[in-house]
Amino acid sequence: MTGVLLIQLGTPDSPSVSDVRKYLSEFLNDSRVIDIPYLLRKILVNLIIVPFRAPKSAKLYKLLWTDKGSSLLFYSVSLKEKLQSALGNKFEVELAMRYQNPSMESVLERMKKKVYDKIIILPLFPHYASASTGSAINKALDIIRKWWVIPELKIISQFYDNEEYINSVAARGKQFDLSGYDQILFSFHGLPVRQVDKVYNDGIPCNDHKCDSEINDSNRFCYKAACYATARLLAQKLNIPKEKYTVCFQSRLDKKWLEPFSDKVIAELGQKGVKKLLVFSPAFVADCLETTVEIGHDYLQIFKNNGGESLQLVESLNDSPLWVEAVKNMVLSQ
Repeated sequence: MTGVLLIQLGTPDSPSVSDVRKYLSEFLNDSRVIDIPYLLRKILVNLIIVPFRAPKSAKLYKLLWTDKGSSLLFYSVSLKEKLQSALGNKFEVELAMRYQNPSMESVLERMKKKVYDKIIILPLFPHYASASTGSAINKALDIIRKWWVIPELKIISQFYDNEEYINSVAARGKQFDLSGYDQILFSFHGLPVRQVDKVYNDGIPCNDHKCDSEINDSNRFCYKAACYATARLLAQKLNIPKEKYTVCFQSRLDKKWLEPFSDKVIAELGQKGVKKLLVFSPAFVADCLETTVEIGHDYLQIFKNNGGESLQLVESLNDSPLWVEAVKNMVLSQ
């Protein structure tokens, strides 16, 4: 029997301030997320960021919340169930969140008792980043290494160029008349520049590795390079000319994050007379705060405030049939 562990980032248990505070505290205290010295991180996160950010974030989560709860959790559970059905009884599929519930500890404790021949670990992040994929894998291995019996382990660390993943995202885009939009954005989650620079052992910064134009031996695990590669593959699949699309990065915390910034790009496009925008968010395989609220609500307002008329968010993969099939084949390839 083979166990399959899907890992998502996480979500608060509810949009209440107390639950959002718990989520942010666990998330931001991760040394792979905020990679600064321990004591400084503890002071910054627990005394400054979380106390001030939790009430504001709770209001945003209330915009996201439905009668089914968190969209990220709902779609992730649905993906797990559909994947289980697609794989059949030789596999057992589990879902864990890196932060909050269902917790990695509780899910892996259940998997430990099954004594699988093999466990396939699949973090649901297309592009490798230490703050997401790296943290999820590190947490899983930290728990598993304490087991007396450790089965064969297979890890899928990224799938940004997987053909079926690309086809799944492209299929979402084909639901729209692409020719009817003035510009198309591929908006990826941002990262501090120092984190992508750490990928390189040669001491040369990310900006000097041609990350916006090619994948090569040195940058194949660079988040920025992988994001640009995904955008190129999607543009090719959807026949989008180079001049009609822009790659940008959202959710920045300060100026030392990957550029160009999505919010600034959107404002500038509105000011230049662009009226209709279509926005893909390929880094997110399930709709969440960053897609539904940040892009679909906040960025729409920024666009309108700067002269734009309409901004259409392309739905994430969620639990679509093509995406379930893509994940199934990634698992079977292991």
